[in-house]
Amino acid sequence: MTERRTVSSVTFAEAFVLDGADGVQPPGTYLIETVEEPLDSVSFLGFRRISTTITLPAVGTATLSRQVVAISPQELQTGSLNDDALANE
Repeated sequence: MTERRTVSSVTFAEAFVLDGADGVQPPGTYLIETVEEPLDSVSFLGFRRISTTITLPAVGTATLSRQVVAISPQELQTGSLNDDALANE
């Protein structure tokens, strides 16, 4: 079995700061991608998270560049991105 990818989005109502990214990120909807690999088990099917990333716009550049930054799933779940109105879509 190969790795499993899950894509979702999260909407921030206010600007937020993210570890691993420069500056303040503007409010908006962001793409979240999680990659998991299957566990080696004969009795049940399970997966282990390999990575979670968020796609950010390139703020302050004239090109249509984007940056992909590794993010902690706990950071998203606890709302520690300095946004009180975290809403998963």
